Amino acid sequence: MVVKADAVSKIREAYVKKTPKSAEAHRRALKTFPDGVTHVGRYIKPHPLYVDRAQGSRKWDIDGNEYVDYFGGHGSLILGHAHPAVVEAVVRQAPRGTHYGAQHELELEWAELIKEMVPCAEKVRFVSSGTEATHMALRLSRAFTGKSKFLRFGGHFHGWHDHVAFTAPPPEVNEPEGIPKSVVDEVLIVPPNDIEAVKSVLSSRDDVAAVILEPTGSGFGHVPTNVEFLRQLRALTAEQGVILIFDEVVTGFRVSPGGAQAYYKIMPDLTSLAKVVAGGYPGAAVVGRADILDLLQFVQTDDGVTPPRIPHQGTFNGYPIAAAAGIETLKLLKNEDYIDRANKTAESIRDGIDEILKKHGAPWFAYGDFSGVHVFTNPERKPLSREDIYSGKVPWKVLTKGMRAELGQKVRLAMICGGVDFTSWPGGVVSGVHNGQDIDVTLAAFEAAVEMLAEEGELD
Repeated sequence: MVVKADAVSKIREAYVKKTPKSAEAHRRALKTFPDGVTHVGRYIKPHPLYVDRAQGSRKWDIDGNEYVDYFGGHGSLILGHAHPAVVEAVVRQAPRGTHYGAQHELELEWAELIKEMVPCAEKVRFVSSGTEATHMALRLSRAFTGKSKFLRFGGHFHGWHDHVAFTAPPPEVNEPEGIPKSVVDEVLIVPPNDIEAVKSVLSSRDDVAAVILEPTGSGFGHVPTNVEFLRQLRALTAEQGVILIFDEVVTGFRVSPGGAQAYYKIMPDLTSLAKVVAGGYPGAAVVGRADILDLLQFVQTDDGVTPPRIPHQGTFNGYPIAAAAGIETLKLLKNEDYIDRANKTAESIRDGIDEILKKHGAPWFAYGDFSGVHVFTNPERKPLSREDIYSGKVPWKVLTKGMRAELGQKVRLAMICGGVDFTSWPGGVVSGVHNGQDIDVTLAAFEAAVEMLAEEGELD
């Protein structure tokens, strides 16, 4: 399918007309930031959206336009923007200090909540981001096993440190510049959901320290993973003495109060947490087996105390602001039904999108689990359904084409014109404060977007 030329797009013209101040801010930003953005996911042509403020399920751009938001702080805001309890906790803590350079009771309370909620969390170590969390989990695995390599799945995202910044399996490994070949050679990448490929790797070599994956599949279910695959993977790694790492940076406290591992009742050895765990503030953690995390401890010997096998620094590990926000967020998720509400709202949106697409005879459809919404733009125009995606009939590279295509960005622009900010997957994540009115606005915007896209020949 060929995406139509930008020059004739009425969608882009409408977006430009609606967001002149964002365009002006982007012109300024081009002089300072590469591409004029501070995150690769915020890049969009002809210019990104500049937001002035956000509250609950809504945000407002610098032109004063209001949007129902499905970026959700890149998935971190299960309680929506500026939840009153979280804001109160942060405001209460800020005058007391943002950084003590010492232990404090808030970080202890925060960690105890995590231990109570996450099944595998025998011990906790705080870091500042999801990237740091996966980095530490992999280092711990190597040190614990004495092995150098680890196995990943194509398309799964684990941050941007060197070992995880390329996503395709051989022979198509995408090796970004700046990553040494020696690092790439330590990473074994197989197609997602392919248990036979995992068996082949683990049975043919004895140097694999760990297997890491997003337990609901890459991109919060953009390429879904089924529970049977997870069970087989857990059994296989346990049998081979390989550390199993669940990357729950997104799924932790979004799938269930105990993450995907609690929902599926599958226990990994280590888990990386971020986003929701800190209430939308910069904060993250590695949790899991005590014997593995104890590699971070000082060692008592007859000659005195020696440094940990893995010394770990980090200026903002467990800092008070993130701890305060994280505590309030986890308490609310533990005691109230925000996750269930987000999941039900997302289901209503997916079903509503499908009704609109059927009404207009479009070959697309919505899918997703929990609080995720994905729109499959069916680039090969095959007669497919949600069930075909869940069963693995649709190749993962076909599912992810929309994430890189111009069409995904055009869908986002069309939705913005209707007062909704979708991601360019296309799709988004739903919070526990999105409501019926948000659903109505979203579906109205989607139908208008479909009509605009049809006029431009994008549904042919």
